[in-house]
Amino acid sequence: MNKVYLGLGSNIGDTKENINKAIELLKENLNISITNKSSFYETEPVGYTKQDWFLNIVIEIETTLKPYKLLEYCQYIESELKRKRIIRWGPRSIDVDILLYEGFKSNDKDLIVPHPRMCERAFVMVPLYEINKTIEINGKNIKEIIDNLDGEEIRVKKDG
Repeated sequence: MNKVYLGLGSNIGDTKENINKAIELLKENLNISITNKSSFYETEPVGYTKQDWFLNIVIEIETTLKPYKLLEYCQYIESELKRKRIIRWGPRSIDVDILLYEGFKSNDKDLIVPHPRMCERAFVMVPLYEINKTIEINGKNIKEIIDNLDGEEIRVKKDG
C-alpha cells in the first residue's frame, strides 16, 4: 500500500456535497482506503479571482493503484461530477489533485508530484498540516512552509 495525499476543492453549486460525492467515489474503489481527512476550509480564489470562494480539504489515502492509474481515477471522479475546464484556475464543481505519493516523484506533463505550487497555497498546506504535522516536502518541514506562506485568506468552515 502506498500513502498518498489528495487535495479536493469546489466552488460551484453545493460545494460540500460535491466534495462528499468525490469522497464516496474514492471509497467505492477497492484499491483505495481513506485513512485521514482534514476539516473543510473556505479559501479565497488564487489566479483567477473573479469567482466564488472555494471549499477545500486534504485527505490521506492508502492505495495499491500506481500513480498514473490513480490520476486516471481522479479524472474519472472529476468527469462524473461534471468538472469543466474552461478558465485556468477558474470555477469548478470539483478538483481532485494528487499532492504527494509516497516514494514517487514526477515532472511529467501529465502528472507532476509533488503537486506544483502546493507549497505556495494555504488551501493545500493548512489542511495537510492538520492531518500530518511532520511531513516534509522537497526537504522542507511543513511547519516551515506554512510559516512562510503569503497569499490567500483561509478559514476553517465552522459547520464543516
